[in-house]
Amino acid sequence: MPKIALIHDHLVQDGGAEKVLKALYEIFPQAPIFTIVYDQQGTNKFFSDKCVKTSYLQNLPWGVKKYQWWLSLMPSAIEHQQLMDYDLVISSAASFAKGVITNPTAKHVCYCHTPTRYLWNDSHNYLRELKTFWLVKKYLPVTLNKLRIWDRLAADRVDYFIANSQTVAQRIKKYYNRDAAVIYPPVETAKFYVSPAPKNYYLAGGRLVPYKRFDLVVKAFSRLGIPAKIFGVGPEMKYLKKIAKPNVEFLGKINDDQKAKLYAECIAYINPQEEDFGITTIEAMAAGRPVIAYRQGGATETVIENVTGEFFDEQIWEELADRILRFQPAKYNSEIIKSHAENFCEQKFRDNIKNFLAKRFLL
Repeated sequence: MPKIALIHDHLVQDGGAEKVLKALYEIFPQAPIFTIVYDQQGTNKFFSDKCVKTSYLQNLPWGVKKYQWWLSLMPSAIEHQQLMDYDLVISSAASFAKGVITNPTAKHVCYCHTPTRYLWNDSHNYLRELKTFWLVKKYLPVTLNKLRIWDRLAADRVDYFIANSQTVAQRIKKYYNRDAAVIYPPVETAKFYVSPAPKNYYLAGGRLVPYKRFDLVVKAFSRLGIPAKIFGVGPEMKYLKKIAKPNVEFLGKINDDQKAKLYAECIAYINPQEEDFGITTIEAMAAGRPVIAYRQGGATETVIENVTGEFFDEQIWEELADRILRFQPAKYNSEIIKSHAENFCEQKFRDNIKNFLAKRFLL
């Protein structure tokens, strides 16, 4: 059995990337986890008793709570991680982890959540929407240019890429000129259930950040007057509340039981953004609820039109509102929707990762 290590960008939150890391660790429970910085309070408690090895940024002033301040040092931080003793390195990367330096005889498999978003496909939006001091914003493009060069070179250190969707595989080909196998990420489908009596609200949720486009949900439902609930927290919360009418309810941070109940009892789940994959859409379908999604990105791979949900084609609130007015929830079968969601369960992910490695003689 080869000596295996896992490496992750930043272990500071509990999102989809961290769920992938958790699933990888469950496959390889003896593997240490390397990361740039680790915030034990901010991420999944699953990692609290695991062997987590951090970089020198962990000990710098504000290295954990304001780790973004040290953006220019992150390539150095990841390259200084000591992984020379490992035969197989598996990186969980949306930014820097793929740049780790390994033993020349080792194999490096990168599970890529996306080529670094703010360096490539979303770089212009990132600079426009960034809220920071004007002087930082003025000179940040120079830093991003240098990071973009490093990021492209770092991709060449990977032996095998795995993408979390066809959408991301296409980006890997475009920006890194590399082929990637597609293995969809694990979704904890067992946590969700079908309700015999859905209620009268629509649901949306996640991190309240600009690219998620929850403003479309707020504007559409505020105009329609139909009840909507939005879960999650983030920097857009204040703005979204300001433009919302009373029929749009903000739930803030919720626990797993609350989330399962919200999914089970909603009319449908709204996905207004372009996602790399879109875990929340699968969670909603695991509760038997149809999805109304923007026809771009991962949703086009996971939502079966007129079977598990439907799409709107233009990313404006008027288009979403029109789709909601024409939506007919009675035509959807909850059991069929839930059955489809099981194609993205945790066991399927584990089996696919093991098969990928076995076919390449890495295990």
